[in-house]
Amino acid sequence: MFYQRPLTSGQRYSSRQRELETTYRLAHTNLDTIILDSAPLPELLPAPVLPVKKRQQDPGGPYEEDPTWDSLQQEAELKRSSRELQEEVLLTDGQEVLRRITMKPQGEDGPDVKAASAEILLVYATMTHSVLYREAFLSTFRSFISPEDVIIKLQHRYKHLCKQRDPECISAANTTFHLLVSVVDELCAIELDSNLLLLLMDLVFSLLIGGELRLASLLRSNILSKMEQRWHMIGSPESLRPLAAKGVAARPGTLLDFRSQDLAEQLTLLDSELFCKIELPEVLLWSKEQNEEKSPNLKEFTQHFNNVSFWVRSVIILQDKSQDREKLLLKFLKTMKHLRRLNNFNSYLSILSALDSAPLRRLDWQRHTAESLEEFSSLIDSSSSFRAYRAALAEVEPPCIPYLGLILQDLTFVHLGNPDTLMTSQGSKVNFSKRWQQFNILDTLRSYQQVPYTLQPNDDIISFFNDFSDHLAEEALWELSLRLRPRNAPRANQR
Repeated sequence: MFYQRPLTSGQRYSSRQRELETTYRLAHTNLDTIILDSAPLPELLPAPVLPVKKRQQDPGGPYEEDPTWDSLQQEAELKRSSRELQEEVLLTDGQEVLRRITMKPQGEDGPDVKAASAEILLVYATMTHSVLYREAFLSTFRSFISPEDVIIKLQHRYKHLCKQRDPECISAANTTFHLLVSVVDELCAIELDSNLLLLLMDLVFSLLIGGELRLASLLRSNILSKMEQRWHMIGSPESLRPLAAKGVAARPGTLLDFRSQDLAEQLTLLDSELFCKIELPEVLLWSKEQNEEKSPNLKEFTQHFNNVSFWVRSVIILQDKSQDREKLLLKFLKTMKHLRRLNNFNSYLSILSALDSAPLRRLDWQRHTAESLEEFSSLIDSSSSFRAYRAALAEVEPPCIPYLGLILQDLTFVHLGNPDTLMTSQGSKVNFSKRWQQFNILDTLRSYQQVPYTLQPNDDIISFFNDFSDHLAEEALWELSLRLRPRNAPRANQR
């Protein structure tokens, strides 16, 4: 509805899959040799179901209460339900898997797969030849099943199929393992909690005793790299920096010493670095939960947007003379012109939000300045669902930094406007049509991240920006605005 996938998406994902297979040598993994010549891989034992208080006690400590009959019955029911789901995870008959999927009717728009259980969607991702379905599953499964559960189910399926020894099961085990590696490879650093980490170490251990030393080493290195990223994000004081530094004076005037094009390029360089750090699961989860702890890179990017906006307001409003404020505002308009040529809609809108903010807008400006600002504002006109901006974005060739706020708005619209499940002839199932809409949006975002800018840093300008930390808070901006033009004061005649 909002986003059209590029025609090259299938080729792009096929290329990415080949790269992954080459890195881990998946195309040459001799699974039948592992199965016939090695000892059986250890089974992944399910975690014991115990009351919370007992699980937290020392092994030798006294129990506060014995399991009741009701709790034992509930546990038995959960086990029966778990066995049924495990049976779905172990299916290898393609026709039986398709029978359990609700496909779209003939002539209806949208993906072929409309709804199915989480387990069948997972199994289908290991069997289908559709690269786009597989990528849609990998991009969106967190909205209906946790990464931990996906890894457990794929390990269970893989180990079960390895024991069957017939060629069909060997092939199914191979494709299952490919998907498992893809899931692990695309994990977010912030997702690596203690439970998931133990699960991944179990996977590495299973590979080691199965003789896959190189693959185990690569996965271990991948996991350690993600852990390092996680420690950096959690321990970095930058993530705790407030949005507005109250009472800090900006450094006015020197902005005019730099060319507008150079300013735009350095803004784009800084934006691009932060933009490419954002991981797709962060964006997907934000539209559902809006939890900053689960979206640290997204939080940093939006915080940077706000800092730039407040910095621009501060640089202008700290000027006592109207002609100095006018020069700086025009300088920022020229910078926006170059940002538009660089397809950097993020800084473009960050500066525009500053120039159009109430503390600045209420001041006196020359007519041609006000008209120029109005012209620049037309690109981000919110009428008709940002039609002008969407049309401009659809025409650009990457590299490009889109306005992330609208992407988040669209994902939230899809999340709130579509149910998580659909009632089918086989009962309530995961609504995969909803996930397909989410994937289309996320896929567009990813396509922009994969084409980098070729700009060189300018140390003088970056030092001048000073991470945009030298800016005033909202209250201070309003105080200065009212000092420059008191309330109810007549507006000066525009020239």
